[in-house]
Amino acid sequence: MQIEQVDEDMRELVFDFFFRFARFESALKENGYRRWTDAGARAWPSWQKFAAEHRSTYQANSSAKTLIASLPKIQVIGENGQLQFVHQQLAENIDTLDRVIAHAQTVRNNLFHGGKHGGDGWTDPDRMKVLLRSTIGVLDDLAERGGFDGDYSGYY
Repeated sequence: MQIEQVDEDMRELVFDFFFRFARFESALKENGYRRWTDAGARAWPSWQKFAAEHRSTYQANSSAKTLIASLPKIQVIGENGQLQFVHQQLAENIDTLDRVIAHAQTVRNNLFHGGKHGGDGWTDPDRMKVLLRSTIGVLDDLAERGGFDGDYSGYY
């Protein structure tokens, strides 16, 4: 699909998704969920620290359940050297919050880096919209659970 074929609803949804994802990662850092703490270290968000703190009390909302059921795919190099999308293989015993975070990051990575073409990508706008909307719902929920929805929304 070419950029001219992306309808206005999808454009708005993609913008909303990226805006919220960026705000969520910023809010993680603002609230102490950082990979490193040493002065001078890069300020990268730590989803792992967030998950460790909230894993035991996390209950998946409808957006999280939809995201899990949708099985976002990752891009891999196939046997013949061609790029292809396959279901992300996560351990069966992975906690629900870790699964939701992994899927949310996969949606972001695919949108930002992936060659979303074919039936699994932009040419299936219904699937893309489900993945984007469910991830947005997950981010909204996680920001509220983390108690930093003000930093996330920009309304302090």
